[in-house]
Amino acid sequence: MIWKGVFPAVTTKFTDKDELDFEVFDKNIEAQLEAGVSGIILGGTLGEASALTDAEKIELLKHTVKIVDKRAYVVLNIAEQTTRAALAVAENALKHGADGLMMLPPMRYKADDAETVQYFGAVAKSTPLPIMIYNNPVDYKIEVTLDMFQELSKYDNISAVKESTRDVSNVTRMINRFGDRFKILTGVDTLALESLFMGADGWVAGLVDAFPRETVAIYNLAKQGRHLEALEIYRWFLPVLELDIHPKLVQYIKLAEAQTGLGTENVRAPRLKIEGDERKHVLNIIHKALKTRPQLPAGSWGVEAEADVTGVS
Repeated sequence: MIWKGVFPAVTTKFTDKDELDFEVFDKNIEAQLEAGVSGIILGGTLGEASALTDAEKIELLKHTVKIVDKRAYVVLNIAEQTTRAALAVAENALKHGADGLMMLPPMRYKADDAETVQYFGAVAKSTPLPIMIYNNPVDYKIEVTLDMFQELSKYDNISAVKESTRDVSNVTRMINRFGDRFKILTGVDTLALESLFMGADGWVAGLVDAFPRETVAIYNLAKQGRHLEALEIYRWFLPVLELDIHPKLVQYIKLAEAQTGLGTENVRAPRLKIEGDERKHVLNIIHKALKTRPQLPAGSWGVEAEADVTGVS
């Protein structure tokens, strides 16, 4: 598995009856694939993982593997409270066709360094699937430090990190310490281009769910060395990207998806659709972006453009 390119952390689509909405989901996935993404990540924060049943996660994975049909990687997120549950998710992921795993530290319980390393290691030993560690101490309160990555480096299939510490210098620290041992994917939309300029290999993106072509274009232009063109699009995109770092990022991004015709606003309770002045504020940001949507440079998005940057570090 090649941890490079844009990996959308896709939202889980629900019908008005609070059931999985595969019709709308498929429309969004096809838009992602047409734009030239490298992989699809299921059951992350944006996927409302904590609100999905185990059966729904398996159903979602099986469906996604079928419709993607090897056109991109399919990655399942592990966000569990116990090692036993995490091992079960990894087993199901392999059984039902996932290409890789993304892993958060243990949920709810704030594990110490040794416990966190052992948790990741237990899953790594149990599966042949490649694993990307999701390092997000801001939201999940556990930081995977450089010393912890040193210990994890003995597991060959722990091969990437979703870098969400909010410290862009951590990209350089990882490269200085480990070289190319771990692929680095930026996980914060508002630091994406900065991280790519610092040497990140990929982008686990959120607003890509509503703006797939623009997201892929920024990545490809950065990797093609067309930095000023990438920066121009990124500056246009930034007010929208800031929706990704709000506690209501799920509702905000689903509202953006609805405005671009790639989703609905339906969320699963206890989340609620945003209303009133908050809704007006978010819609104003989205509508302003749509009115000024840039024309994307030739060769900056699509499957052919993505192929042009394959192998570029």
